[in-house]
Amino acid sequence: METGRASRTALRVAQRRAIHQVLDQPPVLSDPIAAPLLGPQFTFDPVREAHRIARAFRAYMAARSRFAEDQLASAVARGVEQYVVLGAGLDTFAYRNPHPSLRVFEVDFPATQADKRAMLAEANIAIPTTLTFVALDFEHHTLADGLAAAGFDATRPAFFGWLGVVPYLTPTAFRSTLSAIAQFPSGTAICFDYAVSPASLGPLQRMTFEALAARVAAAGEPFRLFFAPHQLEQELRSAGFNQTQQTTPDQLNERYFAGRADGLRLPSPGLGLLATAWV
Repeated sequence: METGRASRTALRVAQRRAIHQVLDQPPVLSDPIAAPLLGPQFTFDPVREAHRIARAFRAYMAARSRFAEDQLASAVARGVEQYVVLGAGLDTFAYRNPHPSLRVFEVDFPATQADKRAMLAEANIAIPTTLTFVALDFEHHTLADGLAAAGFDATRPAFFGWLGVVPYLTPTAFRSTLSAIAQFPSGTAICFDYAVSPASLGPLQRMTFEALAARVAAAGEPFRLFFAPHQLEQELRSAGFNQTQQTTPDQLNERYFAGRADGLRLPSPGLGLLATAWV
């Protein structure tokens, strides 16, 4: 996205998470903050949302957030007490954080963060004492510098969530962020989603992908970065991560969507894959 302009895709992702709370029962991601945060902006067309592509989008947004938060819970159980949400957008985890000892750092462009803080105020959603906003202009400050100024303890491990961001990056920006995180202490981990090459998708999946790609491009935030799984593995190893795991849509379906009466599930091969890596 462009520096100095709030993200439009962040709003659309938040709307899908909120719609998921209303239309998909039980929700894969339970998020009672999603709709109140949006306030008057939370509107939707039930007929349009019943379309298979709309359902696929909702399922994916819910599943990737749920997966990242489950990975975070495992990290907290191992003693991690710092969570960095990169490209936080309208993410709501900090406002429903179930871990009393966990400090949350929301990192995003100043304009996007200013919009979010205004929405929080309008919705009367209190900012938790465990949350720190990190308004960061990546053109002028590094991630490490921004976190240090916000009180992040670089001598202790942390968990990084990086959802819905990687496909919009240049290879240089992607590698720079990975390398920065890999410098933190052992036990640090990152969870993110990435886009596979459209050429590897089947006809239905390509149609779904192209619909999403057209929407984000129209919002001025086009997809730019794609990986094959083996390429991503090489990127993570080269950056300095010692352990990696990639999670497919089929695995997410088995974990989160099995036995649902409404048939909600992710298409295969899916809209993206999830990667987790540990220092």
